[in-house]
Amino acid sequence: MLTPRVPPEAMYRLLAWCSPSYPTGAFSYSHGLEWAVEEGGVRRVADVVDYISAVLERGGAWIDAVLFAHAYRAAAAGDDDTLDEISELAAVFRASSETALESRQQGSAFLSVTRRAWPHARLDDYAKRQHDQATSHTVVVALSCAAYEVPLQPALHAYLHSVAANLVSAGLRLVPLGQTDGQIAIARLGPVVEAVTARALLTNLDDLGSAAPALEFCSLRHETQYTRLFRS
Repeated sequence: MLTPRVPPEAMYRLLAWCSPSYPTGAFSYSHGLEWAVEEGGVRRVADVVDYISAVLERGGAWIDAVLFAHAYRAAAAGDDDTLDEISELAAVFRASSETALESRQQGSAFLSVTRRAWPHARLDDYAKRQHDQATSHTVVVALSCAAYEVPLQPALHAYLHSVAANLVSAGLRLVPLGQTDGQIAIARLGPVVEAVTARALLTNLDDLGSAAPALEFCSLRHETQYTRLFRS
């Protein structure tokens, strides 16, 4: 797949929005990884890579990737009705309360910060239609990228990289692992992010689904974990 050229101003925005420094609270979520470490299923860097690969290929990040692509296209076409329908679907397409919180809290934070730092009428219109309710992170990032004409393929790739990088960071703190192990994990996840991006761009909403019961089990068990560092 040929990657479209990203203009410098669009690249700058994309890097800012997908940076771990963007204040969405991503650092406080582990997507069930904390329970996987607690019960002994994740102990080494290879285990962290396997867990995150599952999230990307058939878990919550896969759902978000497909929704991102469709939300972007609707926003780019000015089709607010379809965008709102996708937003509603994204808000409920979660198997546990914690992963729903993970998406909605980050989405609300991203929308609030971006409207202040990178104001755009499309973001304001979307917020008004949503009545300032919590919204899915993937949809808000997709809308922002479409509004500022960041090309879809690199936008989705960067979004999925940020998901993977955040979970690697959680793994470093939980297992624990060293910083070099973290970069090894990031490197190994590169082909996964690339493949998921390509597949998501070709997937219809009618074909969207996930099959990751082990991940959902970890998330559900995390809800009642006695001691924990993360919110999911």
